[in-house]
Formats: sequence, structure tokens, C-alpha cells
Amino acid sequence: MSAIHASPSGADTSTSNPPLELHWSGLTHIGKVRKNNEDTFLALAVDGREVRYLGKTGHAPLHTSDFVFAVSDGMGGAKSGEFASRIAVDRITRLFPRAFRLAAAGMGAGFTDILTELIGAIHNDLLKLGYSYEECAGMGATLSLCWFTPQWMYFAHIGDSRIYYLPYDGPLTQVTHDHSHVGWLRRQGRINEREARTHPRRNALQQALGAGHQFIDPHLGAVGHRPGDRFLICSDGLIDGLWDRHLEEMLRSPAPAGDTRSLAQRLVEQSVENSGRDNTTAVVVDVVNPPPPVASV
Repeated sequence: MSAIHASPSGADTSTSNPPLELHWSGLTHIGKVRKNNEDTFLALAVDGREVRYLGKTGHAPLHTSDFVFAVSDGMGGAKSGEFASRIAVDRITRLFPRAFRLAAAGMGAGFTDILTELIGAIHNDLLKLGYSYEECAGMGATLSLCWFTPQWMYFAHIGDSRIYYLPYDGPLTQVTHDHSHVGWLRRQGRINEREARTHPRRNALQQALGAGHQFIDPHLGAVGHRPGDRFLICSDGLIDGLWDRHLEEMLRSPAPAGDTRSLAQRLVEQSVENSGRDNTTAVVVDVVNPPPPVASV
């Protein structure tokens, strides 16, 4: 587990400030080469009573519910990769509300326990299916999940999908670690981004959900958020078509005049135009102050 990452001056927990809002957009695209889309993304609102699926775009106050956003990239022969990523997000939908209720009732120890249990349950389900059905042998999935509460974004990650954090007053940061030898080489400073993109083992994962891996060590942590902060969750297909500097430029720049597309749509379409060799998925989440109330006449 990684240490908790606080925002530069810490998250403001003052109750005198107005409740924050989340604005989000998400899109997945099959790309130019693949015959099926093995990427899946999820957007949920969770409280003690129910779980609600959210649309591809939207906004909501952060004080009434917690919010979960996730991207999963499946792997396996035939359509088992597509099946694996759908299983991953389905298990989140079923297991997370129960964990949320236990934590709210004081029966859960904390976010690390909840997310560790969730990752473990998905992993075991995929392993059992892989062992039980020949067509599911070796199937697996990546998962990058963000859980938003009023002060924190808790995350769980395994594989080479990614979570990025763009603070309102700082540079773009890749929050998660790619679970690959190439990712380790990059973190050690032994290769640069260009070398990582052309490395012969760039797609070989050391960890994934299922996929025959007996032991996993998910990357867990937290980021304290503030108004103006932006988060990106994406599959490796998006990274294939957009370098980090391009991501930061697009995440920081306002939409061109007259462009009504969501930011997730602009990112995905630009990546597919540049590459399109893989399924491509992006979910963008903004933390914002609510608009001021309209004065009555």
C-alpha cells in the first residue's frame, strides 16, 4: 500500500465551506483495430441505502453520496477479456454498497480494508472462472478505481490502466504504478517515456486480476482533493495515443469555441485519431465549488 498523498496544503475539512460538487464525463471506444471492446468503465453514486448508476456525463453534490468511478481493461482469448472486465465492474456494483454500509455503521476498519476486500473478491472470482471453464482459462483484467468522499479520493489499482491527478495549482501526476517491468524501469528512472513506449515487453503485466496470478499486491492510497482539482482514469489504449504532455495540455485547456463534446470524448477521439491500435477509455472527474444561488427577483 502506498502512503496517503495529501493535496499540497491538505484537504479543507471546514464545515463552513459550501458542499463540493463532482462533474464527470466518460467514454469508451473500440479503436481502429480490435473487433470487440474489452474496456469497461463504471460510474456509481453510493449511500447507505442504494447504489445508482450514473450517466456518461453529469454532476452531483458530494455531500449526499459517495461516488465510485472505475476503468477495467480485460484480457483473454475470444471474448473472455470483455467478460472479465464486465465481471470486475459488476462485482464493484454488488460488493461496494455492502462494504459502505459496514463502514458507515462503524463495523469497517477503513478504506484500505474495504478496497483490499473488494480487489480480493474480484480476483478470486476471475480465478475460479478461469479454472472452471476452458473458454475462460487465463482471462483477467486491470482495474483502476477512484472512490470520492467529501475530503478524499481513495484509490485501488492493479495492472496498467492509470489514474492521473491534475491539481488546480500544480502539474499532472500519475498516481498509480504500472504493474509491469517496464513500469518499474520507468519509476526507477532507467528508461524515459519514449523508451517505455517502444520497449518489447511494454504490454507484459506482472499483476492483474485473475489471469492465473496466485498472489496480487494492489496499489492503494488516497489523495486529498480541493475545488479545481481534476482526475483522469484511463485504459492503456488512451496512453498509446496521447503522451503525458498531450494529456496535460488537453486536461488543462478549455474546450475550443463551439465544441460541445465532453472532455472524456475529446481525449478518447484524439487518442484514437493518433493511434487507435487498442480499445480506448477515459473517465474525467472534476471537483468544483457549486454555482452561487440565483438571486430571486
